Amino acid sequence: MATRFFILFTSLIFSNGSFSQSSALILNGILHIGNGETIPSAFISIKNGIISKVGNYLTTSYNKTEWDTIIDAKGKHIYPAFIAPNTTLGLTEIDAVRATRDYREVGFFNPHIRSQIAYNVESKVMSTVLTNGVLICQPTPRGGRVSGSSSVMKLYGWNWQDATILKDDGVHVNWPIVNWKRKEPSKNGLTKKYKQELSELESFFCLALNYSAKKNIDSTDIRLEAMKKCFNGDRRVYFHANEIQQLLDVISFVEKFKIKHPVIVGGYDAPIAGKRLKDAKIPVMIRRTHNLPDMSDDPVDYCFRLPSMLKKHGILFCLENSGDMEAMNARNIPFLAGTTTSYGLTEEEAIEAISLSTCKILGIDKKYGSIEKGKSATFFISDGNALDMRTNNVSTIFVDGKTVSTKNFQFNLYKKYKNKYQNQ
Repeated sequence: MATRFFILFTSLIFSNGSFSQSSALILNGILHIGNGETIPSAFISIKNGIISKVGNYLTTSYNKTEWDTIIDAKGKHIYPAFIAPNTTLGLTEIDAVRATRDYREVGFFNPHIRSQIAYNVESKVMSTVLTNGVLICQPTPRGGRVSGSSSVMKLYGWNWQDATILKDDGVHVNWPIVNWKRKEPSKNGLTKKYKQELSELESFFCLALNYSAKKNIDSTDIRLEAMKKCFNGDRRVYFHANEIQQLLDVISFVEKFKIKHPVIVGGYDAPIAGKRLKDAKIPVMIRRTHNLPDMSDDPVDYCFRLPSMLKKHGILFCLENSGDMEAMNARNIPFLAGTTTSYGLTEEEAIEAISLSTCKILGIDKKYGSIEKGKSATFFISDGNALDMRTNNVSTIFVDGKTVSTKNFQFNLYKKYKNKYQNQ
């Protein structure tokens, strides 16, 4: 029989790897479920990597001998896994070193390029993101008109196969730019090449649609093979677009090609097209909110308020962090959400925007995104509010029921030099 033991949360220590148990119990913590609800004093049981029960600790009876591990999380906060969608995390290590960048391929239409097999679970950058509560990401190719296929991955695993949650979840399309100088619009508001580039994109999708309709194919085209599932609903199509003309054209494009699971990535002007997007049921991945406005006459806090504006329109949305140094800055996703709580969202809505809403958009919400019975035990415990950089201190991480080390190489270096010089 396995040794039963009770461990006070504040003294819980694991090795640098993972610690696996068949059953675990977390008590007393402030639970943020991820669906907008909270339980002030929670009872969470885990069996074989799955959440078997969620309830109120004060009204739930239990037998201590039934659990391998019991954690008293009194005064601590429990959160579902935060998620980093549309990121190069795991595909790059040092942006300034070409040899470590594995997110861009030559060519213009590359739907067959797959980020899953390039994902590096040994990334040191990834460990610094993991220990801030971001436990799942969507490594995404970059460049060209059709960049390639992303996958949804855990930030912890033995290899890329072990880390995979959903392979090839969607194809990414970089919509043609309407106006290169957003802050200084041209007279007609359009680039000269916009219509030509849009026509080329439509021609490629027409070719792919016709190819997918054929039952007998003489020769296989790997690019068009990768597009097949975009038309039958088994794969999402992510349209990277920000300007109002782009968004309206994307809506028309989706209707024309009958794309069942479209997603807007960026969506700066989405509030202007709010009703159209809601009616078309197109969710939005909102670009980095810690940003300056695109247009010179937009309010300086426009990016901060963008999530609350989409919330009012009833549009499903989540937050993403693409941009400069996006891989290492993925650790700041909790703080992007935290900022939105001062600009229209409640704390629970902000948490949902980086957990359950993201999972709904990615198509993994049946297993991840919230702390509910029957879902994967992938969540973390923080000493304080995880959305505030002053109080975020992740002290326990569960990934599919396994407890993962909360230490990374930065912490180890800190301890190393602190120990060396503290007595001098």
